[in-house]
Amino acid sequence: MDTKDKVILLVEDNPDDEALTLRAFRKNNILNPVVVARDGEEALDYLFGSGAYSGRDTRLQPQVVLLDLKLPKLDGLAVLKRLRADPRTRLLPVVILTTSNEDRDILASYQLGANGYVRKPVDFEQFLEAARQLGLYWLILNVPPPAAETPE
Repeated sequence: MDTKDKVILLVEDNPDDEALTLRAFRKNNILNPVVVARDGEEALDYLFGSGAYSGRDTRLQPQVVLLDLKLPKLDGLAVLKRLRADPRTRLLPVVILTTSNEDRDILASYQLGANGYVRKPVDFEQFLEAARQLGLYWLILNVPPPAAETPE
């Protein structure tokens, strides 16, 4: 699978955090295409091929979803719950990328099936390193589950 086939879905409503994440990816030579959803509903539309993404080939799912928790319309935990409830996205790698330091958010994320939980560092150099490690692991080292036949 080529880098261009390994899409990252970034679900982030804060324009500054979005710009910071994209800049950190570029600085670390993570050149994968990044689809940005700015709220929980838009993320679900992209993943399930509805709304503005109606007609998108949903057999082509992102390599990883970087999901913020504090989102408008539908929060990150509700998005995660919906992804884990659907056979088409049940195994999709989802990493929570948030500023929340609250134990209840961390626990709820893992209970709902998050694959990882990363706190956004405030310091840019720390964030650069976090983005490098996320890219290295989820885009290069991690072996995703094989594509399974799922009901349309």
